[in-house]
Amino acid sequence: MRIGVVAPARPVTRESSARMAAFMALTYPEHEVVFHPQCYLSAGHFAGTDAERAAAFLEFANDPAIDAIWFARGGYGSNRILDAVMPHLGDAARRKTYMGFSDMGFLLGALYARGIGHPVHASMASSIGRNDAGVDTGWALGWLIERDRRGLDPALADGRPAAAFNLAILTSLIGSKYLPDLTDHVLMIEEVDEPLYRIDRMLFNMAHAEQLKGIAGIRLGAVTAIAENDPPFGETVDEMILRWCKEMGVPYLGRCAIGHVATNRVVPFGVA
Repeated sequence: MRIGVVAPARPVTRESSARMAAFMALTYPEHEVVFHPQCYLSAGHFAGTDAERAAAFLEFANDPAIDAIWFARGGYGSNRILDAVMPHLGDAARRKTYMGFSDMGFLLGALYARGIGHPVHASMASSIGRNDAGVDTGWALGWLIERDRRGLDPALADGRPAAAFNLAILTSLIGSKYLPDLTDHVLMIEEVDEPLYRIDRMLFNMAHAEQLKGIAGIRLGAVTAIAENDPPFGETVDEMILRWCKEMGVPYLGRCAIGHVATNRVVPFGVA
């Protein structure tokens, strides 16, 4: 398998790509990971201009010699290229697996909405050496290359279709043409670097979104690096999710093992 890495949001360093290449050589030496040169570009916050990031994604996605797309890093920016890339994905793009999480939820959701390829929520190509000592990356590669189920979130054992999103990305997709139809899906959410009042506000948006009517239930992943709330918010994340699920009229199904943590499990969109 030849895995192409692109950076639709923020850039990566050559050190991080070297770590990934070394890990790949040790674990899957018969396979190849290829970082697009665009991954190292810099244009303000982004890994190149919107046009450069869109062109790199389309180049690898439409290349029949590339078997899968592994997103390099999150941050912010993949939403800015959706209109530029989605209409131009051809037959080769439709056969690929696309893997990432966090800001990459924009692309994963848009791809799933159009039935293009196989979107997967999992750690990214720059995760190793950051908040991952190799376990999460091993899970991601195991699914990508071998469809190894050992890295799947245990909650997927119920056999129901699922989709996983960062909460801020999910609520940004609500109301847009890029949010997929999640009827009968278990919706898994996670969040990082937000104060509790913003999390509560996003959960309100989720609970009252007409586009999410008909989901089978909600699972909560890791909510980490919570920004300080002054005065104290007075409610925990677990209390919030129970309250909003009740208002939404869907069952809260418990926890799942996804997020910006060292146990970020694999969640293929749909049925694993």
